[in-house]
Amino acid sequence: MAASTSLLSFSHSSLAASSSYAAQQISVPPKFVTLRPQNLPLIQAKAHTRREDRTARHVRVRKKVEGTPERPRLCVFRSNKHLYVQVIDDTKMHTLASASTMQKPISEEASFTSGPTVEVAQKVGEMIAKSCLDKGITKVAFDRGGYPYHGRVQALADAAREHGLQF
Repeated sequence: MAASTSLLSFSHSSLAASSSYAAQQISVPPKFVTLRPQNLPLIQAKAHTRREDRTARHVRVRKKVEGTPERPRLCVFRSNKHLYVQVIDDTKMHTLASASTMQKPISEEASFTSGPTVEVAQKVGEMIAKSCLDKGITKVAFDRGGYPYHGRVQALADAAREHGLQF
């Protein structure tokens, strides 16, 4: 489509007999004029969900945080209903310790109906710290899983620190 006008050509059956009207061209102005040069790419905004954004943040964090046998990774996953924590040795791909709100001791102690609260996160942090210390793990690398270090994630980390884990 040209920037100023576009040409439209047509022929009608009654006008086709006469030679002067065989092919008549009418100049029609365009409805939309594009001012963007044709050689530039069209840039469109991408719609991201909150989960996709969190996953991208988690990938960025995982480039820097790696679990070793001396210092395994403490990984946090937060859902609407539960809170999960694992201590992982990334060299062997083994989970060394885990705790979640689905475990009986935590779910019986705390009564939460709409989801884990900050208090429940503190109990999960306490449980993971006890489990790690029983297995001889004292130092961990904290992986917040792409979540902001705020609220439940912060409460879990602080409780684990208070009960003997070193980050």
